[in-house]
Amino acid sequence: MDSRTSRRAFQFLFAVFCLTFAILAPQAVRAQAAQAGAAASNEGSRIAGADYVLSPGDVIKINVFQNPDLSVETRVSDSGAVSYPLLNSVKLGGLTLGQAEKRVADGLRSGNFVKQPQVSIMVLQVRGNQASILGQVNKPGRYPLEQANTKLSDLLALAGGVAPTGSDVAVVSGTRGGRPFRQEVDIPQVLSGRSKDDLTIQGGDVVFVDRSPMVYIYGEVQKPGAVRLERGMTVQQALAAGGGLTLRGTQRGLVVTRKAGDGQTQSLEPKMSDTLRDGDVIHVKESLF
Repeated sequence: MDSRTSRRAFQFLFAVFCLTFAILAPQAVRAQAAQAGAAASNEGSRIAGADYVLSPGDVIKINVFQNPDLSVETRVSDSGAVSYPLLNSVKLGGLTLGQAEKRVADGLRSGNFVKQPQVSIMVLQVRGNQASILGQVNKPGRYPLEQANTKLSDLLALAGGVAPTGSDVAVVSGTRGGRPFRQEVDIPQVLSGRSKDDLTIQGGDVVFVDRSPMVYIYGEVQKPGAVRLERGMTVQQALAAGGGLTLRGTQRGLVVTRKAGDGQTQSLEPKMSDTLRDGDVIHVKESLF
C-alpha cells in the first residue's frame, strides 16, 4: 500500500471516529446530567425546612463545599451531639439547620482546618420531631414535623382529616416549658380560621380525636339506628336524619331515654324542638289509628 492510499484510509477512519463521537457524546452527557438531576432531586426531597430544629434521632448529611472528605452522614445522639471529623463531638440538637451549619463552619474555621468553609446540612430522616394523631381520623399514626411551625390544622391534613365518626373536638397533650400540657380544641373553628387555637405542634405531642357523640333512634322510623349528634340537634332534626317516620309512626307519645348525671335512667316526653344530648335514645311509637 503506497503512502497516498494509507493517508486516505487514515482520513476515512478519523472521519468515522469524529462522526461517532459527535453522535454518542451528547447522549452520554445527557444521561449523566439526567442521573445527576435525579440524584439532586432525591436529595432535595429529603431536605426539611430551613427553620427545622434538629432533634435526637435525626439522620443528617453534612457537606463542606470543595472538601468531600469532610462530608459525612451522621445521627444526632440522645444528648444532641453528632460525631464529626476534626471536631470530634459537635452539639447540634436544638439548633435550626442554619444555626447548625454556622456552628460547624465556625469550628472548622477556628481550628484552621478550612479557611472559608461553606457548610450545608440536609435532613435525611426525621426521627426526633414527631407527633402522634390518634382516634377518629382517616390516617392515624406518627408524623414527622418537618417545619418548626407545624400547626394542628397541618397535622390534621397529614392524617387525612377527621373521619365521619369523629368528634368536633381534638385533645392536644404534651409538655410545654417542662410541664404537662393538655388543651381541647374546637376543630371546625380552627379549620374555618375563626379560632386562635390552631396550636403549634411540638415533638412528642399526642392529638386525640374521640368518637362523635351519638343518639339512637328505634321504633317506627325509616332508618333506625345510630345518628351522629350535631351541635344543637333537636328531636325533629334527629328524626329527619333517621329518614322520618314510617306510615305507622306517630309524633305523639315520643319517649327519650336519657342517662342522668347520677347514672340513673330517666324517660322524657320531649317536644320536637327540644335539643338532644349524647347517648339519648328516641323511641317512636306506632299509631293506634
